[in-house]
Amino acid sequence: MNEEQIKKAGEILSDPRNQKEEVQALQDTIYVIGGKWRLLIINSICNGNRRFREIQRSIPGITTRMLSRELKDMEANQLIKRTVTQTETVLVEYTETDYCMSFGGIILEMIRWGKQHREKIKQA
Repeated sequence: MNEEQIKKAGEILSDPRNQKEEVQALQDTIYVIGGKWRLLIINSICNGNRRFREIQRSIPGITTRMLSRELKDMEANQLIKRTVTQTETVLVEYTETDYCMSFGGIILEMIRWGKQHREKIKQA
């Protein structure tokens, strides 16, 4: 670990280390953003896809039922906001919340790591 990582670890981890607390925090994070689809849905919404069909078209392989279920769970976890506008037809839009944006840095790091990993595997 470099100095920056050591400093960050010191700010996050308790002293002495509490493994039970760390495991619970990791489990909570995985529960909220884990699974096959959630990060892809967040990425889609953050890229400007607001309507259900736009989100669905931007994620290859996701079914209508799965997207509906994931959006409901994500709304319950305050990651996204669902807004219904009454016009001639009902307009439903999904947007990311400030709470969702609070782990934007984590998602960027995951994307960076994933790109590096893909390159490393190609070289092998």
